[in-house]
Parts: sequence; C-alpha cells; structure tokens
Amino acid sequence: MKMYALVGLAAAAALGGSLVQGPARLTGQESAVQMIPVEGEGAKYWPRWRGPSGQGVVNGKGYPDTWSSAQNVLWKTPVPGAGNSSPIVWGDRIYLTTSHDGGKRLSLLAFRRSDGALLWEKFAPEGRSEFVHQKNGYASATPATDGSRIYVSFGSRGLMAFDMDGNLVWHRDLGAMSNYWGTAGSPLLYKDRVIIYQDQRTGSFVGAFDSRTGKDVWRTPRQGTVGWGTPIAIRIAGRDEIIVHSQYMVQAYNPDTGAELWRCNGNTMEVIPTPVVGYGLLFCSSGRAGPTLAIRPGGQGDVTKSHVAWSSPRGSPFVPSPILYGEHLYMVNDMASIVTAFEAVSGRTVWQDRLGAARREGFSASPVAVDGKLFFTNDEGETFVLRAGAKFDLLHVNNIGERTLASPALVDGRWYIRTERHLFGIGGK
Repeated sequence: MKMYALVGLAAAAALGGSLVQGPARLTGQESAVQMIPVEGEGAKYWPRWRGPSGQGVVNGKGYPDTWSSAQNVLWKTPVPGAGNSSPIVWGDRIYLTTSHDGGKRLSLLAFRRSDGALLWEKFAPEGRSEFVHQKNGYASATPATDGSRIYVSFGSRGLMAFDMDGNLVWHRDLGAMSNYWGTAGSPLLYKDRVIIYQDQRTGSFVGAFDSRTGKDVWRTPRQGTVGWGTPIAIRIAGRDEIIVHSQYMVQAYNPDTGAELWRCNGNTMEVIPTPVVGYGLLFCSSGRAGPTLAIRPGGQGDVTKSHVAWSSPRGSPFVPSPILYGEHLYMVNDMASIVTAFEAVSGRTVWQDRLGAARREGFSASPVAVDGKLFFTNDEGETFVLRAGAKFDLLHVNNIGERTLASPALVDGRWYIRTERHLFGIGGK
C-alpha cells in the first residue's frame, strides 16, 4: 500500500490522501466497464438525471461559458412553487417538478424550449407527505423520459408516469417514505423498466417497475435506513448491473431478477452523490466529507477486500456528485468549498484548491463538463468555470443572481438552469 501526499492548499491538508489498495492496471475486461448511456433519439436531448451520459459530461461545442443574470440570457421564466429537481429535455420541451403549499400539491411542469413559455402544469394524485429537510423540499427527484412518457418519483406520494402532454398514465403508491430528510433519488430507466431505490426506517427496497403499467417486475428488500441517491446501470463484459450507492456500502443487483450480485463496504452513513464510471472502475463518494472508493465491478459476494483499486479517506462531497472528465476525477467537498482532482486510474491527488468562500454545505448542484471546461455551481448561484487538466485553472466565475440548488441541462448549445425562482435559457445570441 502507498499513501500519496496531498498537494495544493495548505488549508486543505487535513482532508487526507488516497490509499491504493490494489493494482490500478486495467485488464481488457475492466476497460470495457461503462455507464449504460441513453441511445437513439434520447441521446440528442437531456432525458434524465445528469444527461444522456448519466455522468454530466457533454459532447460538442458552442456552449457559452460566460453568463450573468442578463448576459447570454435568451429567456427567463418564473417557476411556480418550489423544488430542486433538475430540468430534463426532450424535443421542444423542458420538464421539471415542483411543489405547492408545503408539499400538499405536487406537479409536473412543461416549458417550451424556444422561449421558456410555461405550457402546462399537471398535478400528482393527492395523498400523504413526509417530513423533509428545509433544503431538500418535496420536489427534489429529477424526472426521466423515454420520449413516450415522463416518469416521476414523489416519495410518499408515489411513482407515476405521465404522457408527453401531461396526462397521468399510471400511479403506484409505494407506501409512506420516512428517511429523516425526505426523498430525493431520481428514477432510472433501464430497458422497459423504471428503477428506484428507497432506504428508510422500515421497508427499504430497490425495485424495478414496468414502464408501461407501473406493475412490479421485482422488488428486493434492503437493510439501509437512510439514502437519497439515484441508481445507475453499468455494463461489464456483457453483464449489466444496477448499482445502488448507499448507507455504509455499494451494492450491485441483477437487473432482471433483483438478486444481489456483490457488495463493497466503506461508505459513510449518509450518501447522496451518484457514482461515475470509467477506466474499468466505479467511483463512489460519500459524505459528509467522507471517503471515495474506486471499485472494480463485476465481482461476486463481498468484494470489500478484493475489488477496491484505491480509496481516498476524506474530503468527498456530501450532496454534489463527482465528475470524470479526461484522465481525472473531480469533486467538490461542499463542507469546505474545496475542489480536488484525482488521477482516475491511480487515485493520486493531482491538485486541490478552493472555490470561493468556505461554506458548510455550500454546493448542491452536481458539476458538468463540456468543451474542455468544468462547471461547479454553488448554492448562491455562482458558477466556477475551470479548465480541465493537471493544474488548477480558474477561468472566471459566473453569477446568475439567484440561489441555485438544481443541476443544469445542456442541449444544442444552450444551458437550462433552474434557480430558486426561475428557469433560465442560456445561449449565444
């Protein structure tokens, strides 16, 4: 084992280094590990949490890297209600969720991409509401769409599907959800199934539901008591795995049966970030300022001692997900506003620096990467634009002028950013 020393800010030295627990060299099988992307028409849009790649990485050019509350703003539309869910995009429409009257009324909104006009608002069936943290709210889960239906998870209100015009197709009441701070995990589409997991005080589960009818395909009980993450689907050597990154451990499930394939211990109690995949590894971060694990997927049973390629003991994000771009894994420790770049294959800390003033829980939005740049947005609406690479290079800071907890959507050279009060369309004029 080898301990790598941290570099960068002296003030960040206490965040710890990376511990290499196994060989980083990739076999042919490991190099084939990939996040299962959205294919077909959906690949042109932003149909789910973190986009078609599932990792916040955007191909193409022409996206402006500078904006303010006025600069490069094509339109700005008030968003009714309150929510932190991120926009999704299909065709000429933008969809997001919101809540009214302290969570008593929950709805799906549709906006026109060209001018931001609100086209319709459709309400979820009435029902129970759970206790939520004031920063979380009742509309934090990002919807997902396959172009035929929009799938929405509203926690205790249930899982539901709307058609593209907002008509309710089906609704599943999955019972009362109680996990201290409210639900937040977004639905994952896998083939003809909608997959969610919900860890709570009692009745925790991961489940697959028929996207046409909402009926159970399978539902597997879980032992976790809290969890706010989103499952992902990966492929390794022809085998698909559903990854649930959650309390104390990472687990993989068979997407056809729900059977557990493997598990890896090492997470903290509270887990929110969504894992990313590359270089034959699954990168999982857990807060608050906890560890990051680089796991070789494809194992069987308990792989804690056999499949961890490297780990970093401290400094992981609590809420924002990491981002893998080029050769580096980047993440912001939202307990201290410190961003770190790791060499993805080895876990070596490449650089570390601070993004603005140190704030406890100051970042909620997950970063995105496009055209060689990284974009980290804090809760105050400041977006720090960094050049990706082997040194810290802050290009500039954009300020949209409103609190921003949702992550952006990027399509056709435009940014769609949800703030506390508005939906912005950002693009070159």
